[in-house]
Amino acid sequence: MLLAELEVYHSRPIAPTRRVSIGDVTLPCDPAPGFGGLLLGGVAARFVMDLDPDDVPDIIALTHELEAGRRIPQPRLRHRFQDDRVGLTRSSHRLHRDLVSDEMRLQFTTHKGAPAQQVLGAVYAAGRLGPSARGEVLAVVRRGLAWTGDIGSALLIHLAGRGHSALSSTALADPVGWAMTVLGLSTFDQRPDKGAVQRGYRDALLAAHPDHGGDHDDAARRIADIGEARRILLTR
Repeated sequence: MLLAELEVYHSRPIAPTRRVSIGDVTLPCDPAPGFGGLLLGGVAARFVMDLDPDDVPDIIALTHELEAGRRIPQPRLRHRFQDDRVGLTRSSHRLHRDLVSDEMRLQFTTHKGAPAQQVLGAVYAAGRLGPSARGEVLAVVRRGLAWTGDIGSALLIHLAGRGHSALSSTALADPVGWAMTVLGLSTFDQRPDKGAVQRGYRDALLAAHPDHGGDHDDAARRIADIGEARRILLTR
């Protein structure tokens, strides 16, 4: 199942001018960073490893300029960002959901264009988001630029800023609803107060603990989810 998609159009490596444009996008970011933000951060993480290290500070500076809503003089990082896509080559990057495991997986086009073009595409796509999501999504892009590990589930957890180990698309699409379900709170009521959250947290911990009948093999993941659920409800 497709959760998010980014098309980056770019000049070919042999072209005399270096250009970047954005094609069709599916970047849901509500609540931020959403699936769209995870995809953009994933693109940054995948291609930053192949960038000239001297370019990374300039890209980070560009994210802050876009976050502030400033006009960006062109070209930047030796590439011109434009709306026209005539004569450019398309690369497509996607975030999928596995219907069996409910886990998310990233898929990239890696054989077209230069790494800088792909990263710039992700950064400029984030900069086009509305002001309510732009800052948080660009922060996720910066997390991706700082990533040095494998491009897999650990990266997505890092980008989402979550402490739980399960890559649940439900949890990321509706974190408050997921958190209330984990703590056994009614999702039909209004947002619970601090006291209700703490009671739900204590009850869920007791139910998850092996000494009180919880599944011993699943206890660590379950307890981590309960702690993350409390954090979401007390901080959002």
